[in-house]
Amino acid sequence: MKKVYLRTFGCQMNEYDSERMLALLKGEYIPCETPEEADLILINTCSVREKAEYKVYSLVGRFKHLKARRPELVVGVCGCVAQQEGEKLVKRLPHVDLVLGPQNIYRLPEALEELQKGRRPLVLTEMRRDFKPPLVLSDLDGKRLVKAYVTIMQGCDNFCSYCVVPYVRGREVSRPPEDILREIECLVHQGVREVTLLGQNVNSYGKKEAGYPSFAELLRMVAEIPELWRIRFTTSHPKDLSEDLMRAFAEVDKLCEHLHLPVQSGSTRILKRMNRGYSREDYLEKVRRLRALCPGIALTSDIIVGFPGETEEDFEATLSLLEEVRFDEIFSFKYSDRPYARAREFTDKVPEEVKAARLERIHALQARITEEINRSYIGKTVEVLVEGPSETRPELFTGRTRTNHVVNFSAPRELDLKGALVYVLIKDTGKHSLRGEYLETVKGP
Repeated sequence: MKKVYLRTFGCQMNEYDSERMLALLKGEYIPCETPEEADLILINTCSVREKAEYKVYSLVGRFKHLKARRPELVVGVCGCVAQQEGEKLVKRLPHVDLVLGPQNIYRLPEALEELQKGRRPLVLTEMRRDFKPPLVLSDLDGKRLVKAYVTIMQGCDNFCSYCVVPYVRGREVSRPPEDILREIECLVHQGVREVTLLGQNVNSYGKKEAGYPSFAELLRMVAEIPELWRIRFTTSHPKDLSEDLMRAFAEVDKLCEHLHLPVQSGSTRILKRMNRGYSREDYLEKVRRLRALCPGIALTSDIIVGFPGETEEDFEATLSLLEEVRFDEIFSFKYSDRPYARAREFTDKVPEEVKAARLERIHALQARITEEINRSYIGKTVEVLVEGPSETRPELFTGRTRTNHVVNFSAPRELDLKGALVYVLIKDTGKHSLRGEYLETVKGP
């Protein structure tokens, strides 16, 4: 059996795509831990942030000596950087044999056959408007996975002025609901108890396809699957957050009380330049409505600092929005130019030192808010889906609450809690987690 080394950069969607590639290779290749032992090296890439792109070039460059020593080794670059760079990638890195854009990862077995015939390099980056992700079911090989990702749609039609996604993942296309349900049923049959539905903008699911359910309707269909305990989804665009979807948090028991709702900026002026399609006031009104329908909902978000033209007043508006909303956690980044994105042409760039200073202030403010929210859990009993032993402290178990907070907790060592729903009493907090003590099992693994 041949061996494949697969390294994934970037978002949860890339992790999902990597799982699809491994499923497509099953029977011919088995995964290995190091590139030195591999017959096939695949790097699944992300180009949303400039830093991630640099990491990919650095890593793939290091495989040159392996290729020189073993010419039969196949080196492939997949995903968004592959789509973005195309032929330029093999010119810069001549030892790369295969370049696969996101839509073309499903052609991996076919591409490897072509390489065996001597056709190198092979660059597959064409995108089709009628593309439909094929159904590829994962065989977990007895692995006790507690949670899994399931893509429900690909691409994006929003064209935010800072974003490369529509250019590298294509326009929005939704998967047939029957494929989604079949995939989830297959995962649940293998022991998965929580699924996260993925898409660049899940709120737009089914809008372009005749006869498809809305996203809120799809959630209700997924919730009917027996032995599935929890449902999550990401990512939501605020402008498409419907009343029906907000109501789902109050009405669908299996839908966890957590929503990632990227705001990007607290300034309406900057939001307009970003082409986000909503104002600060629009966003805050949806937050108020969500909390009225589901008072315990936890909100997380994305923030970009130093977008071209961002003044100190604009930045202060972002700080004040963080204070007003009080997100449980945020992911914050300095703005960087991305290929194809319209903001690349904006001339009023913010100096790097100003962006760095603003990012520090964002981090400091959010760290305080997160600590205050986490400390509010002390003394409370929470429901945790146990994922297994903690990686850093194996004597403890780890899992997540319905609000997506990580919990590390002590329990009798003789208990096999992986995959169980348990009650935990929270006694303390860490920087990014809660700490507690096992009370009882709600549902067994």
